Amino acid sequence: MSKCEQCIVRQFSSLKTLTKDELLKMADCKTSYTIKKGDPIFEEGETTNGIYCVKDGVCKLSKLSSNGKDQIVKLVKPGELLGQRSMISEEPANLSAVALEDMEVCFIPKAEIIQFFTQNNQFSMSVMKTICGDLKEADDHMVELAQKSVKERLAGTLIYLEETFGTDSDGSLRLQLSREELAGMIGTATESCIRLLSELKKSGWIDLIGKKIKIVDKNKLRRIAD
Repeated sequence: MSKCEQCIVRQFSSLKTLTKDELLKMADCKTSYTIKKGDPIFEEGETTNGIYCVKDGVCKLSKLSSNGKDQIVKLVKPGELLGQRSMISEEPANLSAVALEDMEVCFIPKAEIIQFFTQNNQFSMSVMKTICGDLKEADDHMVELAQKSVKERLAGTLIYLEETFGTDSDGSLRLQLSREELAGMIGTATESCIRLLSELKKSGWIDLIGKKIKIVDKNKLRRIAD
């Protein structure tokens, strides 16, 4: 059995629609990389020439605004693909992908992926559905930025981080974002984010253990978020 057949990325992404022969082809042409925490997988404006499969670790997809602030658009977890949209649109990457922890990724060249596109209808439909899902998420995020207060967005993001990435043995969020990154997710200044975290701690809804964040009262947070 080829490693691609047993890989987590295959279970959760469009790759599940590929045939055994296509997976074997992919295994022959892929390149595996270890990306260190803080290093980019690719940067905004770069030509990617293929897609990346996230086998292990989490990265942020972000865009640098004109004032030099990093706006985080999405967090990408194991089992997801990166770079599909710019490969299909034949445009440079619109976002940067930077590792938030050590990662294992595989790169599959464009020529191979395009071949799967032309030969396997299920695969091309699945990729399109994923891109449509990303667009829906972006729409929802835009509406949240416009309609929810920063406190509501922070509460919602903390719940999302716990429910998506889990907690450590001490109950704190497993995925530790810096205060700057957290601010970049909710679209506010770092100082505002720090002030709001202190407020939530004073209310007894979260605890701050050094740089770590622990949710103490999820129901109260959910009430703020909704």
